[in-house]
Amino acid sequence: MSIDTATGPITEIDTSIPTAVGDLGAIVSGPADPEVRLPGMVLIDGSGDGDRHHWGSLPQWLVDAGAIVLRHDKPGCGGSPGHWLDQTLEDRARESLAALAMLRSQPATAGQPVGLYGISQGGWVALLAAALEPDAVDFVICDSGPGTTPAVQERERLEVALRSDGYDAASVTRAMAWVDERFDRLRKGHTEQAILAEQERYADEPWYDVVRFPYDTAENLRFVRSVMDFDPTTVMPSVRCPVLALFGGADALIPVSASVAAFAEHLPVNPQHGLAVFPNADHGLFVAEQQPGVARRDQLAPLYLPTVTTFLSDRAQGAASRPAGQW
Repeated sequence: MSIDTATGPITEIDTSIPTAVGDLGAIVSGPADPEVRLPGMVLIDGSGDGDRHHWGSLPQWLVDAGAIVLRHDKPGCGGSPGHWLDQTLEDRARESLAALAMLRSQPATAGQPVGLYGISQGGWVALLAAALEPDAVDFVICDSGPGTTPAVQERERLEVALRSDGYDAASVTRAMAWVDERFDRLRKGHTEQAILAEQERYADEPWYDVVRFPYDTAENLRFVRSVMDFDPTTVMPSVRCPVLALFGGADALIPVSASVAAFAEHLPVNPQHGLAVFPNADHGLFVAEQQPGVARRDQLAPLYLPTVTTFLSDRAQGAASRPAGQW
């Protein structure tokens, strides 16, 4: 399929990624010119469902930034087998490495570096994949990827949400006491059914709905239990490739300052790393709410795509000056 964009036509090719749960549907996007060779980039989705058809315009924007882009279904989405709630972060990392191998085999990435672009939770996955197989991953871009554990990130998200919704200090304290107790019960091995029953004791509290989702089903609680204490700073020292970490200064979903500090402190010293915090940008790196008649691309942080473009160009130039297989 060909898509016309402001910078030229883009071709999209259907493919699939072989994984432990079966083949996951995937799409590779790149310039329509078959002679073009560009760095490859596997998109890694954040939390929740993930369908290859539901990425909006981001794949096209990243092609414009200078990449061949692959996105794929999460298990159980888009008609693909399995279910993402049954996955650990390592499962997701292995899946991303399989997608990377598929993208590296494409003619459009021949002789070019191939890396991972992780969004939010996908940032943890990208770092873990790069640590698991350092020789396989040529670069990593973490887009709003927390530098803390999921539990720490979620605690901050929920507290910020409560305060933003105008709850008084006493209500925030009471709500966060339950948030902490829920994590503690998960760590201690309490059953999901017991935790859900205990949670119902707070059903009449005005803040109940704010802190309940997504901790409202046994399946979700099992997934949270499996990922909540993953600490990205334990894998960062093993990431040998260049990393670009991008954050929104107005992101209300992750602890930005703590994340910036974690990347700066725990990644190995490498002059090819990059880190940027875009003023007034949210979790999606937009600086404004979507408005009718306004192109969504025009609402991105102004330097976001140029920063990605420069990082990719540097990787491509580095590839041209190195022996094959060394980035």
